[in-house]
Amino acid sequence: MMPAEKAHLLLVAACALVDPDGRVLIAQRPQGKAFAGQWEFPGGKVEAGEYPEAAVVRELREELGVEPCERCLQPFAFASHPLEDGRHLLMPLYVCRKWDGFPDPKEGQDIAWVKPHDLSRYALLPADIPLAAELRDRL
Repeated sequence: MMPAEKAHLLLVAACALVDPDGRVLIAQRPQGKAFAGQWEFPGGKVEAGEYPEAAVVRELREELGVEPCERCLQPFAFASHPLEDGRHLLMPLYVCRKWDGFPDPKEGQDIAWVKPHDLSRYALLPADIPLAAELRDRL
């Protein structure tokens, strides 16, 4: 493991949109992107000077055309995962139960509404697997 003073962190923020039936939205990475075909919680890189919550709002707007209530983002869990390129991913996961609009994939990705106990049936990205287990156990 790399010493902390030499770690190159990649900060990514993700969100579990939870509908009134208790289902969670996941998105499949489209062709042409890294890890194409695998499933993930929507979100993306936190830009310089940006708060993770603002990144979640921006990414959900850009990727799915929905407007989450930033005050409704509940910090839920986080993933810490080494990447193949030597960087280390740190990803907070927020839960959101209120948003405006209907999820409409803007980047050619497929989406699915999944009960938390069924998330393990999907080929999730490695960093998303422990987050899915947390959702299964705590929602």
